Amino acid sequence: MEATSMTVRNRRWFHAFVVSVVLLGAGCTGGKAPSKEPGAEIDEVAQTLIEQPLLHSASIGVVYRGRTFIRHRGDMVAGTAGAPTDATLYEIGSLSKTLAGTLMANAVLEGRVGLEDDVRTYLQGDYPNLQYQGQPIRVRHLLSHTSGLPNMLPERANTVLEDFTDHRTPGELNALYARYGKPDFLRDLHAVQIPRMPGKEYAYSSAGTELAAHVLEVAYKTDYASLLRGFFSDSAAMTGLRIRLDDAEAPRLAAGYHSDNPVPTTPMPQLPWGASGNVKATVPDMVKYLRFQLANGPVVKESHRALARFDDEFSIGYFWNIVAGDRQKGVYYAHHGGVPRSQCYIYIMPEHDLGIFVITNQSGDQTAHAMEAAIDALVGKIAAGKTP
Repeated sequence: MEATSMTVRNRRWFHAFVVSVVLLGAGCTGGKAPSKEPGAEIDEVAQTLIEQPLLHSASIGVVYRGRTFIRHRGDMVAGTAGAPTDATLYEIGSLSKTLAGTLMANAVLEGRVGLEDDVRTYLQGDYPNLQYQGQPIRVRHLLSHTSGLPNMLPERANTVLEDFTDHRTPGELNALYARYGKPDFLRDLHAVQIPRMPGKEYAYSSAGTELAAHVLEVAYKTDYASLLRGFFSDSAAMTGLRIRLDDAEAPRLAAGYHSDNPVPTTPMPQLPWGASGNVKATVPDMVKYLRFQLANGPVVKESHRALARFDDEFSIGYFWNIVAGDRQKGVYYAHHGGVPRSQCYIYIMPEHDLGIFVITNQSGDQTAHAMEAAIDALVGKIAAGKTP
């Protein structure tokens, strides 16, 4: 899940990335002598990030030319000494969608799911509403946010998220999802009205990701959490991914702050499948994800394939946002994640063998901008030829 104001529907944050890309494209060929190790540059960026208003702590993971760097800075709980660690579990929000997209890419390559499949073939009962003028919602429409489904189910959640920074929002979401499970989602899915032809218009939909997780469960005849953990453990050695935490794991979950509330807030409520925003991961696991992405194996390559193109610069793959530039810039893959008490970005630049993951334990209307500035600064330092 992401706050409505944070979704890529407005795509403004991609323009900040493009500025970074121009710098990197120039710097990587400039041949300037290095003056600092990459780790020192990351230290500086992390420190600058936590000095921004309301940001208590941050973690950064970078893979650059095969080298791995992880930095944790700040105090997890305001006023109490104690930075995040490699064992800290973070809520990665809508970055969860890119994991779901990867699982779907694998399912397509294995022939278990077809991109052109009518989603109703994976649903029990009649859903005559999941079409527009005879054209059904297909699997590719879920993956590219062109299905016409609402952002969230139940519909009431969309109203709550309109005022994301209100201090009441986390509690209202908790109450809304306290007893909202898969049967409730499928019931509400019967009432959805599709307003336009699927595949024609971008409209961010976490509900579409939840439905994609249901498709995967039907295709593999197993639960989504098991699919997630099994695939990424085997393919990327990401053994710490969780959708739900057991009693022993719960204390490792990062404390987090919503908006300008000085009191830590509760975790993101559990969604029916959790595919759209409930994944928890450590920074070392996310660094493994960066490596997995940069290795560009068959599943990753498929997941990066554009399924819907909206203009010359913006496309959507298997839930991945794709930014295309000129020949010097190449093509880049990115996603923002946000829940009421953390926000993060993932940024993959294959042509420059660079992956960046940044996460903070605060979620407000300026958090994304602060992280964008941190990413710009880090890429700018690399571009200046200061890192080997």
